[in-house]
Amino acid sequence: MTSVQSHSPELTVSPRPMLSSHRLHLSPTGLVRRGSGWTPGAVLLLASGWAHTAQAQEPIMANEPSVLKETSVDLLNVASSVDKGDPFDLNLSLAFDHESRSAAVRRETNIQAANSGGYVSDLMDVATYHQSTQRLIPRIAIGIFRDFELAVTMPVILADNRRLEERNGSASQPLTTMGLEGEQLFSPNFQSPTRSGIEYLGVGLNVAIMSQARKPTRPTWVMGVEGRFNVSEPMHACTAAPKAEQVECAYEADVNRNGQSDPFGPEYGPLTGVKEGSFNGERKPGVSRGTTGLEAHAFVSRRMKYIEPYSGVSALFEFQGKDTAYGPFDLEGSMVNHPPIRGSVVVGVAIIPWEQPEKFRRVVFDLRLKGTYVSKGRDYTELFDALGSSDANSLRQPNFTSYTLNQDPYTVADEPSVVDPSSQRVNFTGLTGVQQHGDYEFKGQLTWQASKWVKFDVGAAWRIIQQHFITSDQACNPDVTSLVVRSGPCKVSNPSAGEGELAWKSGGLPNPHHRKVIDDPGQRFKVDTSNGVRAWFRASVMF
Repeated sequence: MTSVQSHSPELTVSPRPMLSSHRLHLSPTGLVRRGSGWTPGAVLLLASGWAHTAQAQEPIMANEPSVLKETSVDLLNVASSVDKGDPFDLNLSLAFDHESRSAAVRRETNIQAANSGGYVSDLMDVATYHQSTQRLIPRIAIGIFRDFELAVTMPVILADNRRLEERNGSASQPLTTMGLEGEQLFSPNFQSPTRSGIEYLGVGLNVAIMSQARKPTRPTWVMGVEGRFNVSEPMHACTAAPKAEQVECAYEADVNRNGQSDPFGPEYGPLTGVKEGSFNGERKPGVSRGTTGLEAHAFVSRRMKYIEPYSGVSALFEFQGKDTAYGPFDLEGSMVNHPPIRGSVVVGVAIIPWEQPEKFRRVVFDLRLKGTYVSKGRDYTELFDALGSSDANSLRQPNFTSYTLNQDPYTVADEPSVVDPSSQRVNFTGLTGVQQHGDYEFKGQLTWQASKWVKFDVGAAWRIIQQHFITSDQACNPDVTSLVVRSGPCKVSNPSAGEGELAWKSGGLPNPHHRKVIDDPGQRFKVDTSNGVRAWFRASVMF
């Protein structure tokens, strides 16, 4: 006799050759066999028993790796909650980041060379800029629903060091940093004070619109926003080596940088005897940008065996604070008084050469290219401290926001408008108009996930910033036209003027942020292509 055991413990079929082919046999499960055949019910139950076992032990294809469900790309990791068997996610990470870069600072010149009889070069070597920054970056991500997280980040700058170093003997060439006749804007050998503190507080939300871990036929698609809030002292232009009787970090209204609010002299007319401002002493160097930022991003990836290619976009919008180096932002003639907008495109691929899914272990190599377009705006530049802490009168004296009718009958025909000393004063803070440019970063990262709970990352990046002008504000705002008596130096000739009429008309309003000695063509500063490196180490704990 032969006994056949199915994968269902309740099914036992014992064929008996001595029974008639038409005799019925009732098995312990109630199945019926007629002769040498089986009823449809028996066949279905046998199939379901085999299928049940196959689901537990189904082999994968020989060329198909066994993988972890979670994405291997850190940009797309989202903490989740209310999952079956995993009701709550809490991810903690701490990273140390070191970044350094350098760039050549040059300046335009209109000087003609005697040996050529004409224009030779529009660039002079000024200095080499060096910056080194170390950050500690804690981050916490909390799953508040399925594929939906709240993330909090707070980068802490441990030390930010910036300096200028003379280039090709520029310190002995006064033209490289000359302002008005007889004044120097700054020294090509310049040292900024070391800055430290909280860079910003970031609070963001991320959601996985699609998840390959949940539906293998779909990609992983993550979208999110982050608010970046200023929680520390904004940066102020400072020098680590002030001149005698000057302070390190003077208020921008402190014309002679002595830490005291002195009265204006007779050259200010009605303002004679009025104090420079309501300040006393000096300030701290500060560390934050003094802005409120809004960052939005979207990334998508698709795991294919041992690789996971991905791409995405992001944008950062910043809004300046009023009591920062940006100063007043509602000035009528101002051309650009907002920080640059940054838009980025990211492409990369994560390579997973080894995984142990049953132990939540894997090794990941992540190669990524990020290109960022930086729009025109007013920003902190390589010369922020050097220009902002200058004692040159061409930069320290305030500009006025309005012009009025010239009351002098002997000069009104040629100069129909003059400065209105009762209007708002605008002091130079060190921020300058920056030309649009590109910022590119190529990075590589190695990730070792040791278990379900612990992960380590180590990486390095090479950064290239395209050459661009860093002082390029226009003198006049042509988009705001008015009466010629308010146009000041922005007047233009009026060929249609009749007899007895002014020979001028308005060409716009003066830009109160414009400084002739650094913004006019032939005086502007620029940085050559900048190169930098970045390295980091990050440890993560996942609950």
